Amino acid sequence: ATAVFIIEAAESTGLTFSSVYTVGNSAHIGVEEILEYFDQSFEEDKSSKVKLLYIESIKNPLKFLKHTASLINKGCKIAAIKAGSSEAGNRAASSHTGAIANSDVFIDTLFKKAGIIRCYSRNELIHVAGILLQKESKGKNIAIITHAGGPAVMLTDVLTKNGLQVPSLTGTHCKTLLNELFDGSSVGNPIDFLATGTAQQLETIIDYCEHKFEEIDAMAVIFGSPGLSSVYDAYEVISNKIQSCQKPIYAILPSVVNVKNEMDVFIKKGNMAFHDEVLFGDALAKVFNHTIVKDKVQDPEFKSFNKVRQLIDALPNGYMPSETAFKLLDAVGVKFVKQKYASTKVELNKVSHTIHYPVVMKVEGPLHKSDVGGVILNISNSKALTDHFDTLMQIDGAKSVLIQPMIQGMELFIGAKKETNYPHIILCGLGGIFVEVLKDISASMVPITHNEALKMITGLKAYPILKGVRGQKGINIKKYADNIIKISDLLCMAPEITELDINPLLANEKDCIAVDVRIRIER
Repeated sequence: ATAVFIIEAAESTGLTFSSVYTVGNSAHIGVEEILEYFDQSFEEDKSSKVKLLYIESIKNPLKFLKHTASLINKGCKIAAIKAGSSEAGNRAASSHTGAIANSDVFIDTLFKKAGIIRCYSRNELIHVAGILLQKESKGKNIAIITHAGGPAVMLTDVLTKNGLQVPSLTGTHCKTLLNELFDGSSVGNPIDFLATGTAQQLETIIDYCEHKFEEIDAMAVIFGSPGLSSVYDAYEVISNKIQSCQKPIYAILPSVVNVKNEMDVFIKKGNMAFHDEVLFGDALAKVFNHTIVKDKVQDPEFKSFNKVRQLIDALPNGYMPSETAFKLLDAVGVKFVKQKYASTKVELNKVSHTIHYPVVMKVEGPLHKSDVGGVILNISNSKALTDHFDTLMQIDGAKSVLIQPMIQGMELFIGAKKETNYPHIILCGLGGIFVEVLKDISASMVPITHNEALKMITGLKAYPILKGVRGQKGINIKKYADNIIKISDLLCMAPEITELDINPLLANEKDCIAVDVRIRIER
């Protein structure tokens, strides 16, 4: 039924299908097997280069990733809807297909890893597919050509809000073009040649955008009709120019009733007609802003493999002691602040002779230290050290106290999670309380390349802060990325790790140092 609904919605736009596969509730074969077939039977000159997917369950993420990435490397473009991303949606998907939908962030990272464009509705999927079937634009500078002001203004808004440009056109070519149009027309971009504009004028404008306005990379032509006359000639111009121009031309034809016959002729010639300028603009931005990280992950040497395995194999399931967690970080090269442990007054007395104030004290035992008042900062003398030790050891579940020097830096976060049969994902962002409050995080699926790590960091809303803003020094971005890669290596060596949380990771312009780490293993 869903496949039929997509086909019906696509029919009026001119989107055609070479084949349609549905797998029902995937009792025997699922989307992974269809993708495997697409991949293994792919022929450069015959196979469709655009694949659309509607998915409720992915039973084998690694197989899904293998074949989608392979198809994209062969020149295919894939857009997909993954339904069941909300808790209520999960229930609907489970009750209908018997599938267990996975956490939405895992789907996002899986799609990004493969290079899939994620969509959230049938119409978005159809618009994205229509754009993918057009000629590829060399840049983001769009000329909007219209005979109606309103749609051009709305399209300009949606494009510019999503990072595309509608550049202002000036100079002698503009003056010459304006002389070809009726009085009252404007050519600054959008190029508005009025409701009375002719097919000949439309052809002239397109020729100027193709040959004279070098800053223009693609054209969006908005042309409908209030029903007073036919527009066969204008649609013929658009159709011919789509074929002959080097720059892509997107036809936005909003008059689905008044000029239905003309539109049918336009579509029968193999053209794609978009009906809503805002839906089109959002889809165009999604396609243009979609980037694929193509660099391959080099097989890491895993020099610390034996040491990591010794530490992991000696532990039971559950959260590992902080001391062991820090040893794991040390094994893969993540720097961490020096720490001392004390579980008795005698041990505390020994520690007190080896530390330099100020220090921070943290309770060991309770999972969330801050929630139980288990973190005390800026302790400046031995008396305060003893007093706070007593306070912390009285907390329910306290086993010992961790003592660290107070160091300065921007609080960052690196986390990791494993869910069902998906590969690990790694998350990064501002640390401390900002992780849960702002929820400004980037995520990627292991193994992670250097470019992927950098893309995670630059994709944060807080990235300008990390670079340094208004006189404040930034952090060492490369060191932050290096730490993300080191955690990716650790997860490859120790797949039993189901949760990892380095928060905070204190960073400055020179280095990144882990202050607190929590790791859980589950075999």
